[in-house]
Amino acid sequence: MAFTTINGNVVHYELIGEAKAKNLIVFSNGLGTDFRIWLPLFDELDDDVSVLFYDSRGHGLSGGADKPFGMADLVSDLATLCDELGIRKATFCGLSVGGLVCQGLWQERPDLFRKLILCDTAPRIGSAEIWAERIAGIEKDGIESAADSAMARWFTPAFHDDRADELAGYRLMMTRQSKAGYLSTCAALRDTDFSDVLPTITVPTLFVVGDQDGSTPPATVEAGSQLVPGARFEVIDDCAHIPSVEQPEALAELIQGFMRKQAN
Repeated sequence: MAFTTINGNVVHYELIGEAKAKNLIVFSNGLGTDFRIWLPLFDELDDDVSVLFYDSRGHGLSGGADKPFGMADLVSDLATLCDELGIRKATFCGLSVGGLVCQGLWQERPDLFRKLILCDTAPRIGSAEIWAERIAGIEKDGIESAADSAMARWFTPAFHDDRADELAGYRLMMTRQSKAGYLSTCAALRDTDFSDVLPTITVPTLFVVGDQDGSTPPATVEAGSQLVPGARFEVIDDCAHIPSVEQPEALAELIQGFMRKQAN
């Protein structure tokens, strides 16, 4: 567990391996989560893979929730963290809003990229109306009021039935996030559309989605993949919005196959 100050805010991160490793993967987490969502996946990756996990602004043990922020701030945080740690090039892997952060990072700092992995994400997630409704509900009733519907999108019915203890834990992860940080991230999602950015991506790119994702359904993710020249699109069976938790072995197999095939 490590901490640094980025753009005036404390950032919680963990670098395992070497910052200059050719097989370094930088992971960016989704709304209402922290970098612990990547740990089941990490257990399935080859031992020689280097990784950087971090909690995005206003989430987990990272600060910055005390004042409003937007997508540009989230992108700047990641770019600055990479610079501080001496990361010159990496494969970036983002889930949901983390995928948008990675798209924004490509727009601002393409020099950092070897490859790109976009999990359960799109150039735009949801509509302005959906996010306005979500924001209003949480402002009035707190994150708890959105937790049950989020769990239904995050995990399949089978996960709910067979892994109830884990479900309860991830629900607590969401409800214990900073309300202000959650709301700012919702606003960032509301205001972001990277449809014009995806066609500019020139590094090998993999899109992955769970077949039962209720937040970014397969058709939505596939449509995004079609905007990136030469992108690969894969669906993970028996999985919803967070494959790193629900199907980590399948996601690890896709990632490692992609890394080996697209070595550069």
